[in-house]
Amino acid sequence: MRRCMAALAAVTLLSLAACATDEPAASPSGSPTASAAGTGEQSKFFVRADYEAELALLDAAPTGPADKPWEQALNPTMVETAKFKRRGPHKLCFSNAALNNPWRQVGFKTMQAEVEAQRSRIREFVHVDAEGKDQKQIADINDLLGKGCDALVVSPNTTATLTPAVEAACKAGLPVVVFDRGVNTSCPVTFINPIGGYGFGHVGAEFVSQRMKRGGKLLALRILPGVDVLETRWSAAKVAFDKANVDVVGVEFTDGDPAKTKKIVNDYLQRYGTIDGVWMDAGAVAVAAVEAFQDAGRPVPPINGEDQLDFLRIWKQAGLTAIAPTYPTYQWRTPIIAALRILDGQPVANPWKLPQPTITQENLDRYLDPDLPPLHYAMCGCTDLPGYPRRWK
Repeated sequence: MRRCMAALAAVTLLSLAACATDEPAASPSGSPTASAAGTGEQSKFFVRADYEAELALLDAAPTGPADKPWEQALNPTMVETAKFKRRGPHKLCFSNAALNNPWRQVGFKTMQAEVEAQRSRIREFVHVDAEGKDQKQIADINDLLGKGCDALVVSPNTTATLTPAVEAACKAGLPVVVFDRGVNTSCPVTFINPIGGYGFGHVGAEFVSQRMKRGGKLLALRILPGVDVLETRWSAAKVAFDKANVDVVGVEFTDGDPAKTKKIVNDYLQRYGTIDGVWMDAGAVAVAAVEAFQDAGRPVPPINGEDQLDFLRIWKQAGLTAIAPTYPTYQWRTPIIAALRILDGQPVANPWKLPQPTITQENLDRYLDPDLPPLHYAMCGCTDLPGYPRRWK
């Protein structure tokens, strides 16, 4: 959000502080918009080199088991870990930013199941929930340093504020694995996450802009301003829309609120009569956007969501023209696998960039699991884990 997170966006929405942004002109719904100037100015978070690197990774061939994307790596650079080798079974400790949204809840269930699958090698697994609070997570990490952990996994709540706590863990001699969101230090043995926000934003924007009618009007729905992973998603979408000369009539913030999302869409339909494309920086309110068109008796235009099952189901049922870029929750398996490899003294990738698959019309049916709840994330990579599907219900 999720670094973040989601898909991810739900990953970061409740956990990262929003930064101040310039206020654009008022919109029909009364929320910030860039309708007066198309896509507006590029985000201060945009870094051209990072954008180009992420887009290149979209086409990179992964190394690792073909049927286990959580063990794959894109263009890996391996680092030695022999100095951390020790006899097992091990005590693994996990400092978690939060469990405050469905993406993180699905991910943690997947991590717990991976721990269970490795129970012969893990004697104890300690999880501490920071509840989305930086100071609590700092205290949690400091406390874990005295708990006899063999390795520490960290999903930081925010980047800069958690950096000193992670550095303190490294200085204590612990092998540290960071995932989902990063920190401003190179001391962890590895940083694990999928391709990232630029890749997510680009995939959705390319799809929508290529399938909406020429000269049509596009509405961009965002969660919050100033959150890095959401800003990079929008930055990449902006590049695609500007290149395709898409008429972006509004850039609106929904706050992740379904009711607000419906009102925004309805306001734009009333103002313009039709909207020909919808791009979203997160999928949590994608169903609400679809329902707004349906309630108004208007055709749902090309749209992107995420791999949350409620969106995949309405996509199938309504025959939408849609795509779902993902920030896969299977990444929650990888830190446990990485920690065990490090404690075995095996080399690991750093950074460990995971594949970031996209759900399309062609593979949609593969992810429509009828046994799991609407807020489940299909890209969990969990079907082979203990307790499936019961654990995720």
